[in-house]
Amino acid sequence: MPKTRKCAYCGKIFTTNSGMQKYCSEECAEQAKETKKKRQRDFLRAVEPVMELQQQEYLTFSKAAILLGCTRQYVYKLVEQGKLPASRLSSRMALIRRSDIEKMFEANPYNRVLPCTKPKKSVSKIIKSSAKDKAKEELATDEVFEYYSGEEVKQIYKVKQSWLYASAKRHQIPMCRIAGRNYYSKKHIDAVFGTSIDLDAIVDWLSPQEVADRYGINLTAVRSYAHRHKIPSKREYGHTYYSQSHFDELRRTDLVDNDNYYTVEQVQRLYGLTKANICHIVKVKHIEKTKVGRMNLLLRSDVERVMAERRAAGF
Repeated sequence: MPKTRKCAYCGKIFTTNSGMQKYCSEECAEQAKETKKKRQRDFLRAVEPVMELQQQEYLTFSKAAILLGCTRQYVYKLVEQGKLPASRLSSRMALIRRSDIEKMFEANPYNRVLPCTKPKKSVSKIIKSSAKDKAKEELATDEVFEYYSGEEVKQIYKVKQSWLYASAKRHQIPMCRIAGRNYYSKKHIDAVFGTSIDLDAIVDWLSPQEVADRYGINLTAVRSYAHRHKIPSKREYGHTYYSQSHFDELRRTDLVDNDNYYTVEQVQRLYGLTKANICHIVKVKHIEKTKVGRMNLLLRSDVERVMAERRAAGF
């Protein structure tokens, strides 16, 4: 049966026979590739001044503010509070050592993880290099600058700013602040918010209330049930949704309405037996049984065969 999937670039639903296909067309794949390269170039352009400042041992308050990603007034506040040492050379000149900034962050490593690796070749040199060297250089750049901006995290994983901040602090996700914007480690963000299931391949989602109404599960038990059975879930703007296809497969809703199966209650009504008698007959006569949620479904052909044998024997 062909599978449907949501295009990772344009959001269009398309049919795919490959488990690795993420885009509906070659155009979307090329556009996604160009978008990724542009994001890396923008990040490199933003981080370039910071890396140049990291090569200087003594910094003015203005340059220290750029390196820290904060305002100059906040640097004055750090110096006044004694958290950051500064040396005054004259009434109008004071300098801060870069090593003192690093020592300040060693006491609280979560606050900032400053990128300190700079590619050996500039962009122009990469373009002029051979195809092999270019591929190696791009691979190295990907490893160094694999960061999400805060807006990208909120857009991809549909989380609020407060949830992103709290999760980054709780899981100690490496981050850096450049030009007033926060950038989070892509590897750590994917590990915290992501999942081994391709969420783009799941089309139908249910809210907890819809799960409770559709499958007869107590609303307070939906979360623990989904966690226990490893049902994929996603969180969008403070609301949780669960995969309908995984619930259908687990609860086997297709069998409940299937004429080839009887429920225990149906066998009770048709043949006037108690649940204890049915349980004994199923065990002794080896009637095929399928468990769907809390219900036991009995194969209709086996039930009718056994009941015909019972009538012939005079029961």
